[in-house]
Order: sequence, then structure tokens, then C-alpha cells
Amino acid sequence: MRWNISKSEKIKIGIILPKPCNKNIIKVLRLSRDMMLLADKGDEYRRDRSCGVLYGTLRDSAYKLRSLAEQEIDIHKDTGLWDVDENTTG
Repeated sequence: MRWNISKSEKIKIGIILPKPCNKNIIKVLRLSRDMMLLADKGDEYRRDRSCGVLYGTLRDSAYKLRSLAEQEIDIHKDTGLWDVDENTTG
């Protein structure tokens, strides 16, 4: 009996593992999301301006990392290196 499973389903259940280079890009996207959340939480509870500078810098860095990761994904897609289903990057 042959199973008709899509590539994205195989990735989800671990039959096909994404290339390490792509897994690392996904980790950068997740890290940048965590950085943005931390900056928001830090701004919510900060007591002085210097903390605002810290959290603003963290947020700016997170946006820069996300932008670079998204550019790299586009390059990987264009060259056929991207093997990750879009739904797994969340």
C-alpha cells in the first residue's frame, strides 16, 4: 500500500527534515519574534528612559533580523534550496 502524503505533511511528521540552513533561518525568524515580544513587554513595565532606549534597540534589531531572514528565504526559494512549508515557519 502506497501512502499519498504531501511534502508538507511529511515535514510535519518528520519524514523529511528541512535542510539545516533553512532550519536556522526559521530559528532566526522565531528569535526575532521573541525579541519583539520582549521589547513590547519591557516597554510596558519600564521605569526610565534608558530602559526605553534598550527596548527600542532590541525592537530595531529584531526588525532588521526578520528582514534579513525574509530576504534569505526569497534567495533560497529562487535557487531551489527552500524545502520548508510556509506553515512551519510560525
